[in-house]
Amino acid sequence: MSTPLPLNPLGATGLKVTSVTLGGGPLGSMPELFGTVTAESDAIDLVGTAIDAGILTIDTANAYSGGESERRIGKALKAYGTLPQDFLLITKTDPDGSDYSGERIRRSLGESMDRLGMDYLPVVHLHDPEFHDFDYLTQPGGAVDALVKARDEGIVGHIGLAGGDTRVTSRYWDLGVFDVLLVHNRWTLADRSAGALLERAEADGAGLINAAVLGGGALTDPARVAGKYGYGPASAETLAAIEEMRGVCRKYGTDLATAATRFSTRQARIATTVMGLSKASRVSGTVAAATADLPEELWAELEALLPAPQNWLDAQ
Repeated sequence: MSTPLPLNPLGATGLKVTSVTLGGGPLGSMPELFGTVTAESDAIDLVGTAIDAGILTIDTANAYSGGESERRIGKALKAYGTLPQDFLLITKTDPDGSDYSGERIRRSLGESMDRLGMDYLPVVHLHDPEFHDFDYLTQPGGAVDALVKARDEGIVGHIGLAGGDTRVTSRYWDLGVFDVLLVHNRWTLADRSAGALLERAEADGAGLINAAVLGGGALTDPARVAGKYGYGPASAETLAAIEEMRGVCRKYGTDLATAATRFSTRQARIATTVMGLSKASRVSGTVAAATADLPEELWAELEALLPAPQNWLDAQ
């Protein structure tokens, strides 16, 4: 029997999250990114299996598979029926093409609520703002203002910031309006680009969410993502370090994907770790990895193999 997942406070929001969050990206079927096609029936089955296994937090986004992720989650939750008391669904706003205006934020929220079958969104992230002009998103009446207003009006409970390049997202964090921070690919066994931002957000009382801890597949499936880390080309040093880490894990009787997952879930400041799954059969293994009892000696050896900062995503 697997160890039950801990329930952690999401910063100062008053909400709680399980240490593992079901990532909604693969649920809508994104084979170009995740390497597999997910049928609607499989996605609905996966959501129910995850909830039954104690994964009570789900993360999705307005734009995942053109809204299909949210639609499938909405169907799955309706089919499941009465949800556990601590169940929490998190989504994200997304632009419509180049339109990331305040009005677009309001439409994005409405679309998400319709698809999910909800009239209130407890946590909503501003998604991938680094791909848009900072002044455009932060202008009076713009995207950030619209999210703050939605929170003030009670449409949204808490607003978060979910992005990649921390050199850019740090500017948004400086605005002082966000309650939750999600980073991806940048706080893993192979990359610590998000370190400074995580420290600042933690000091601010934010809920910290860590996503893509497998580095886009590099820390679990080297054949599928050969030469890559975080969906892009990786340095020779990073690739060599990952292979050495793989050998260290074998020496301790585990595998790199388990260690990469546990690296995140074992850290008290990380409220929840987002794991993108495409099949219900992977749920039990994910819970086992997230709660694995691994020796301290393993962590020391893996830490010694961390690539130098110039190899991290946000140094490139």
